[in-house]
Amino acid sequence: MSAAGKALWYIESHADKPLALADIAAAAGLSPFHLSRLFQARTGTSVVRYLRGRRLTTAAQQLANGAGDILQVALATGYSTHAAFTRAFCEQFGQTPERVREQGLQELALVHAIRLDDAPQACSEAPRLIDCTPFQVAGIGMRHTRDSGGAIPGQWAQLNREWPTPAPLSFGVCCNSDDEGGFDYIAALPVNALPSVPVHWQRVDVPARRYLVAWHGGHISTIRSTWFWLLDQYLPANRLNLANAPDLERYDTRFDEHSGHGGVEIWLPVDQRTA
Repeated sequence: MSAAGKALWYIESHADKPLALADIAAAAGLSPFHLSRLFQARTGTSVVRYLRGRRLTTAAQQLANGAGDILQVALATGYSTHAAFTRAFCEQFGQTPERVREQGLQELALVHAIRLDDAPQACSEAPRLIDCTPFQVAGIGMRHTRDSGGAIPGQWAQLNREWPTPAPLSFGVCCNSDDEGGFDYIAALPVNALPSVPVHWQRVDVPARRYLVAWHGGHISTIRSTWFWLLDQYLPANRLNLANAPDLERYDTRFDEHSGHGGVEIWLPVDQRTA
């Protein structure tokens, strides 16, 4: 399990809350000094610089999307005054918040979420095939490039802010992949469990079809290591092809969204290979 990956996951999941280096280090199971050296070596930047850059990038995106009250953006980014926020913003981007709100993000060197991939890791339990009935989910959607998946925990944080009622079941949905590695990811809840769906949430229809269900028992930051193993080793060995349909992460009450532990099911749409 990658300690740097856990630290990155914790930062993205808690970036809207007060965070200190000691908090991030504790989530990664390291001392602050150890994490500082490791994080710099793995990512090429410091923990504090990365956290500041990610928060200010989120603020810049909100301003470019028309946020009206700069002080509210400043407070949400962790700054107690307009002046302190403006000073940090100018140091980061070389432009004032007002100018970005008026002219957008052009020429801004945004700090994108870092994702560290771990080596493929086999499941501790044998995957199983199921025939799924159709259902619909809705939630916070975002288009990603192959390098921007590290921002996904922030989508879950937004979902939890907008729908704070505890949900016994939730889904992470990957769909609409392209040849350049881009994909849509939706942090979602089952529509049949919601009294109403916010108008800005993205809906996804999950079709009736066969899924391979695998258990990822490690920390959520290492889920791609299991996903890679399934695609690279398990499916070919069992004469299965990944189908062109949404693939899912299924979270139930065993998963602890605060620690990232508890495990999650990976659902891959599959077809039996005929030749």
